[in-house]
Amino acid sequence: MSTCTHRSSVHRVKPRTLGCEECLEIGQGWVHLRLCRECGHVGCCDDSVGHHATKHFQETGHPIIEGYDPPEGWGWCFVDETIVELPDQTPHPGPIPKFY
Repeated sequence: MSTCTHRSSVHRVKPRTLGCEECLEIGQGWVHLRLCRECGHVGCCDDSVGHHATKHFQETGHPIIEGYDPPEGWGWCFVDETIVELPDQTPHPGPIPKFY
């Protein structure tokens, strides 16, 4: 397993929405949620139609997400393509809107 070199970008963040920001705007469903640990953007996973968490990384360069549906306690670094141990888990202010 490779090592993540971007742990300094992990911050305590406040989720900006209860579900995927972009999916909520367009009325699209998602499978799982991912939370950007740099800015609090909530996006959908790559199993979802929108791939909004990955698109957020591609647009912003924010490298680390947290599994967030419900809070799952794991992190992922897009740049290093490895699991990241997070210092804490972000609580979800719920309830999580469900589409699938």
